[in-house]
Amino acid sequence: MRIAELAERAGVAPSTVRWYEQAGVLPHPLRAPNGYRDYGTDDLARLRLVVSLRRLGLDPEDAGRLARLCLEKGEIDRDLMPLLAEQRHAIARQRSDLDRLEGEILDLESTITAAGRAAREDRPMTDAPIRVLFVCTHNSARSQIAEALLSRYGGSDFQAFSAGTEVTRVNPYALRVLEEQGIDWSGSRSKSITEFLDQQFDYVITVCDRARATCPVFPGSTNTMHWGLDDPSDVEGTDEEKLAAFRRTESEVSARLRPFIEVALRAAGRPRRPDLVAGPS
Repeated sequence: MRIAELAERAGVAPSTVRWYEQAGVLPHPLRAPNGYRDYGTDDLARLRLVVSLRRLGLDPEDAGRLARLCLEKGEIDRDLMPLLAEQRHAIARQRSDLDRLEGEILDLESTITAAGRAAREDRPMTDAPIRVLFVCTHNSARSQIAEALLSRYGGSDFQAFSAGTEVTRVNPYALRVLEEQGIDWSGSRSKSITEFLDQQFDYVITVCDRARATCPVFPGSTNTMHWGLDDPSDVEGTDEEKLAAFRRTESEVSARLRPFIEVALRAAGRPRRPDLVAGPS
C-alpha cells in the first residue's frame, strides 16, 4: 500500500508517517520499482501501535521502541503494562465523573420541574421560610449533610429538616466533613419520618432510592423530588478512603443545593436577600 492509504488506515496524516520514519520511530519502508514507498500489513500494525502509545502519553522514541518489542515478541512488553493500567484507571475516573455529571443534570431537571409546580400553585405570597425535608433510609449521612448545608446556605429564607425511614445514628464521618465546612453538627440526631407526617413542606427531597420507594405522602406537600446520591457509608477501606467518600457526598449535595436555592426562591416570588449565602464556591 502507498503512504496515503497507510496514513488513512492508521488515522494520521502522511506527513506524520514521514516524520516518524525520519526520527527513527518507524523503520524506513521498502521501495517499489518506481521509487514509491511500499508498505505492508506489518507496517500498518506497527504504526497503529505507535499511534495508540502516543495517545497514552509516551514520547515518540519510547512509543517506537515499545511497539517494536511488542511486535517482535508477539506479546505485551512488561514496560507497557503499567501504562495500560494507568490508562484504564483514567478512563474509569472519566466515566465516573460523567455519570455524576449526568446525575446532577437529571436532579437539576427535577428541581426546575418541582419549582415550576410551586410557582403555578395559587398560594398567597408570604415571608414564611420555605420548608424542605430531606429523606434517606437511615438519616445518618446524606440527608443529614443536606439539612446542615441548606440550613447554612439557605439563610432565613429556608427551614431545613431531615428524616429517615429507619432510625439509626448520625455517621461520625458526616460530622467530620461538616466540621470541615465550619458547621458544628454534633448535636444532631437520627430522626424518624413519622415525626413529620403531620407537617407540611414545600419540598420533600429523597436522596436515596430505598427512601424514594418507601417515602410516605405528606399532606399538602406536592413537590416531591429525588436526588440520586450514592451512600458514602457503603465505601469500605481505610479511614481516609471513607472520609473521601463523605467529602464527595458533601460536594455533590452542595452542587445540587446551589441551583435549588435559586429556583426555589424564584418560585416563591421573592427576591434574593442581601444576607443570603448561596453556598460554597
